[in-house]
Amino acid sequence: MTTPEAPEISLVIPVYDEAESLPILAAEIAEALAGRDHEVIFVDDGSRDGSLEVLRRLRREDRRRRVLHLERNSGQSAAFDAGFRAARAPIVVTLDADLQNDPADIPRLVAALAGCDMVSGVRVERRDRWSRRVASRIANRVRNAVVHDSVTDVGCSLKAYRAAVVRRLKMFDGLHRFLPALVEMQGGRVEEIPVRHRPRLHGASKYTIGRRLRRSLVDMAAVRWMQSRWIDEGRVEEID
Repeated sequence: MTTPEAPEISLVIPVYDEAESLPILAAEIAEALAGRDHEVIFVDDGSRDGSLEVLRRLRREDRRRRVLHLERNSGQSAAFDAGFRAARAPIVVTLDADLQNDPADIPRLVAALAGCDMVSGVRVERRDRWSRRVASRIANRVRNAVVHDSVTDVGCSLKAYRAAVVRRLKMFDGLHRFLPALVEMQGGRVEEIPVRHRPRLHGASKYTIGRRLRRSLVDMAAVRWMQSRWIDEGRVEEID
């Protein structure tokens, strides 16, 4: 339940060198969530292109926009973790800052969350290069086979969560790619809905296929180990 201090929805948006995209994204979010009580938490991950200055200006324009700053580039998992801990709403929505996620999809994700603990977007008509689409398809299939999650497009950052669920997650570097598996490991229910995908207009991708593949294999092994050693704290019941 929301309170006067807690909004209905908290958006968590990692930012790394996206200065040109940020004003457009902020305007799109304001339009998509007009009339809904929300906060936007931008997490600057040590940007070097002036993104932090842009975020400070956006904060002055609208106090619903909050800005967190990581002193050095620490990766998307660290940015998500900082945003999750700062979020005040009972619903948390994540998306990228590069404009490839469409904020107009956010109300649909929030509505779908009524029957589950996490809603993951599935990008339709992807606007990436063919090589990235093929690599993503292969990576998703391998991940499904190893960690046994139910998500077909884990690379889509547009997701909605119940805040109580994300606050229980123990984040480590690289594990943002396995958030659905971590939610399911705690007994949470995960659903998927189709979302729009747009071409990148500004800046450059922060990942290469080779680098992502190497990191993902190591992280996948870590998640599989965690699943095999997981202690379910929810099984404990005190009897009076």
